Amino acid sequence: MNLVPYAVGWVVLLLVVIVVAFRRGIMARSEDDMLHVGDAAAAAATAHQVVLAKKLDAIERWLKILALILVLYGVVLVGLFIYNAWVESSRVAG
Repeated sequence: MNLVPYAVGWVVLLLVVIVVAFRRGIMARSEDDMLHVGDAAAAAATAHQVVLAKKLDAIERWLKILALILVLYGVVLVGLFIYNAWVESSRVAG
């Protein structure tokens, strides 16, 4: 059984997780953690922060889902590699 295509799929999924995490990091840099009270731009800053927080929450949710899939896929893939090696080693040479 050739498991290399499945390993390539896992690597592609890993790259997707890395890209999503990198994108979230870039978006989080523009987050303003200052409390705006009483100045004229407070409403605009608050509205911008609410929109940004919703986007970050959505990306964070997808990042968690993709990371969970990545780990489960990796565990299954390692199990298949071990099972395949066991089957190959238990064959009678002949």
